[in-house]
Amino acid sequence: MTTLLDIRGLTKKYGPITAVDDVSFSVDQGEVLGFIGPNGSGKSTTMKIVTGFLTPTSGTVEVGGLDVTRHPLEIKRRIGYLPEGAPLYGDMTPISLLNFVCKVRRLSKEETKRGIEYAVEKLHIANVLYQPIETLSKGYKRRVGLAQAIVHEPELLILDEPTDGLDPNQKHEVRELLKEMSGKKAVIISTHILEEVEAVCSRAIVIAKGKMVADADPLSLQSRSRLHNAVGIRLPAAQAQACIEMLNGLGGVHQVRTTVETASMVELMALSTDNSEILASVHTAIDEKGIQVNEIYVERGRLEDVFRDLTYAVEGLQQDPDANPEASNA
Repeated sequence: MTTLLDIRGLTKKYGPITAVDDVSFSVDQGEVLGFIGPNGSGKSTTMKIVTGFLTPTSGTVEVGGLDVTRHPLEIKRRIGYLPEGAPLYGDMTPISLLNFVCKVRRLSKEETKRGIEYAVEKLHIANVLYQPIETLSKGYKRRVGLAQAIVHEPELLILDEPTDGLDPNQKHEVRELLKEMSGKKAVIISTHILEEVEAVCSRAIVIAKGKMVADADPLSLQSRSRLHNAVGIRLPAAQAQACIEMLNGLGGVHQVRTTVETASMVELMALSTDNSEILASVHTAIDEKGIQVNEIYVERGRLEDVFRDLTYAVEGLQQDPDANPEASNA
């Protein structure tokens, strides 16, 4: 597989402050990388260095084998970039902006025509092409920003909060577009929406205080969650106490939580010891006790839970063991 981005020992300092601290990773063609971390963790700084907007203090960044500090124009041709907030020229229309971007990127007439048609179709912006950008909704501005990032069909696509401001349908369309494009490109998404990482990304890197603290596929990260292999049970409220007592006495069950409680229905979560599989034993015990349940399922784990554990540890904060899900011990 072709490596389109290679970062080695990347460090960026602002006086005494280290924004990015000895970061190394590579991204291959076909990968969709979720780059996640708290505010101020170094995500945007890293992306700005990759795109050539900032110069690293030390370390190297190569795009398609070219060093970004030695070949700044060539790497910009290979990159599509959507900054956070999608800054655009408000007095332009989307069509004039796309033509301007194509001209700046020195695309031929044929490439410009093909690129604009592709971007307009994929981002569904045909109905606002001739409307001033400053009059567009936040969602449409975001889509226009995405359009200018893909109009030249880049090898490496770098998107900072790409679905910010989009409604659920628009988010789905953008996520499907990213999946479609990823076969021929490398895509990096910086986002605070962890659901987006689970839905789109083949890999996730977690950064905190400028340091990489995890690099794995989303399922592997989810398996680090304290809820991995936990068993959820939805049952009538009248059956809840008997189920809680049974679960508390069952081997392999570390803790029982009540996650939802109404007059007629209760949802319980049985956490396993050492994240071991307990579904079979829970199911057998429920059958033996004759407890009536409406639903039983296994948790894969929650990325939000793992994200907090990893970043809190670096920032010296303490994770509340009951923070996710919001629940009481039963």
